[in-house]
Amino acid sequence: VSGASVCAVSAPSHEHPLTGACACGAVRLAITAPFESSGYCHCTRCQRRTGGGSSVNARVATDAVAITQGEHQLRVWRPEGGKPKWFCGACGGALFSGDRERDAMLGVRLGMLDGDPGIRPQYRQWLDSAPAWDAIPDDGLERFGGARPG
Repeated sequence: VSGASVCAVSAPSHEHPLTGACACGAVRLAITAPFESSGYCHCTRCQRRTGGGSSVNARVATDAVAITQGEHQLRVWRPEGGKPKWFCGACGGALFSGDRERDAMLGVRLGMLDGDPGIRPQYRQWLDSAPAWDAIPDDGLERFGGARPG
């Protein structure tokens, strides 16, 4: 999957950040470093949070995520046994997950980005929780019944 995981766009940097926003645009952010990995999560928590069968995320260094507008609109849900989930308080749009003060990496929701993230999903995790109504394609991605190791 190595060749298919990264596409031919320039990686986000301080000079050329990748921007993103919630659904209503109240919260905007900039990514200033390349994503390290990307994948689909089929856990029940992601299903209920998104209203779909999975969420697609990419991991990036916490210090490479800058809130450029609407910091006051950020809300967080801290599920027991899980990472904090950050979203817009005005529209509910999902933005990223992780502890902004303690974690080295955050999981950015790819759907909130304005452009091509420069990475493609590489794995599917929590397949044991995938709903029966959401057929998982035979896409060649690495698969995990639970959490992806690492």
